[in-house]
This record gives sequence, structure tokens and C-alpha cells, in this order.
Amino acid sequence: MASHLEEEWLEWIREHIAHVLGTGLFKDAKLTRVLVEEQDGSSTFSIQYKAISRETLETYYANHSETLRKTGLDKWGNNVLSFRTELDVLDEYTVHTNLN
Repeated sequence: MASHLEEEWLEWIREHIAHVLGTGLFKDAKLTRVLVEEQDGSSTFSIQYKAISRETLETYYANHSETLRKTGLDKWGNNVLSFRTELDVLDEYTVHTNLN
């Protein structure tokens, strides 16, 4: 997205994420900046939602997705590119450190 839209979009997307999580169909979400230097100075972000189950994801698609996606499209139009990718988590690993 163009750099002049970034601050406003970040404010909006944080509210949007809260609406998605408010459906009760997801465990959590992560908003990240993709660390790549675009030639035109634009920024790229990623939002990753973790669904409670495949069934809750399907419920989200059936009952909430269209309305929430339309809200973003109506506000941002062609200024923001968005797409979905579904991932299947095979394993998760966590390191617990002792910082004593």
C-alpha cells in the first residue's frame, strides 16, 4: 500500500481484526509487516488468523466473511491488495528461555 495510507490503514485494520476475532471463531491473530523494501516505498503487511477448527472457519466464511471483506473493499478499493491463503499447521515449536 502507498506509504501515505499506512497510518490510517493500520488504525482501521486493528479494528477490523477485533471484529473478526469478535465472531468467536478464531483463537488469535497476528499482524505483521513484511520485511521487504519495495522500490516505490510502499508497505506490505500480513494478517494471520488461527481458526479454532476447520468447522469454525467454514462458519466464518458462511456467516461473516462477505460482510467484513466488503467493508474493507468499500473503504480502500484498489488502494489495498488483499488475498486469502489457508495454511495447515503441521507442527508448532516453542522455545522457553530462562532469563535469570
